[in-house]
Amino acid sequence: MQTRRNFLQKTAASTAFLGLGGLSLSSFSKPKDTKITILHTNDVHSQIEPLPHNHYKYPGLGGFARRATIVDNIRRENPNTLLLDAGDIFQGTPYFNYFGGELEFKLMSMLGYDVATLGNHDFDNGIDGFITQLPNAKFDFVSANYDFTNTALHGKVKPYKTFIKDGVKIGVFGLGVELEGLVSKRLYKETQYLNPVEIAQDITKQLKEKEQCQLVICLSHIGYFYKNNPDKVCDLLLARNTKDIDLIIGGHTHTLLPKPTIEKNSIGENVLISQCGKSGVYMGKVDFYFSNDGSKTTKGKSIIV
Repeated sequence: MQTRRNFLQKTAASTAFLGLGGLSLSSFSKPKDTKITILHTNDVHSQIEPLPHNHYKYPGLGGFARRATIVDNIRRENPNTLLLDAGDIFQGTPYFNYFGGELEFKLMSMLGYDVATLGNHDFDNGIDGFITQLPNAKFDFVSANYDFTNTALHGKVKPYKTFIKDGVKIGVFGLGVELEGLVSKRLYKETQYLNPVEIAQDITKQLKEKEQCQLVICLSHIGYFYKNNPDKVCDLLLARNTKDIDLIIGGHTHTLLPKPTIEKNSIGENVLISQCGKSGVYMGKVDFYFSNDGSKTTKGKSIIV
């Protein structure tokens, strides 16, 4: 099993096409009072339509059409918007059983998702099933701690992707939950799981020092926190044991946070952690404000769909 450092060295070069064609940060003007909006979903679980009108908690809420209206309105207010997903796109309604993920990827593409990471249920039709649907996704997938070297996904999923919005360079990387014991080996095949905290330390250093990102976002499908196993790797521990992550967008535990949790990282700086339940009933919205003196402030909330 290769080390995380060898893995990152091998994948770093292949990440270039996900950036901006070699343009350096100096090619862009310094941001002045720029607002960056991050919209995000997690654990949508193939919920294409709104929940039934007799649903015990969220009657008639959710669904892609309602989400599309909200996304369009926010983009009109602020073109500097990214739309992200933290995994478990698949599994949960007959739409997945019948279409195998085709409809989910096509609708996400129509909504203009920018990037997503993989959750454990995104392996439910195996790696081959995922690849079959990948042409329907007009957005990229990122995962830094799944080593797909000896699988058909090798080269199709990158550790991170970078964006530039109004002069602000943004790096987005992905982390996935340990698949052993959670997903059948025949589905994820030779995929190797690497320690998320260690990988995050290396990736954020690369995003900050090499890529010169001013905003670093982690798409995490490792879970918010585990009360019965507090030492298990999770978003809270990830925040506390790393530096240079500004925002962790979580998934897997279906945690609904009305507003982002603020944790201190390993050097005492704030990290935002956001997660918005499941089934697309809520969508997260986090705004970052970059002032012309180099400082940035944030505010965020979960929006009911």
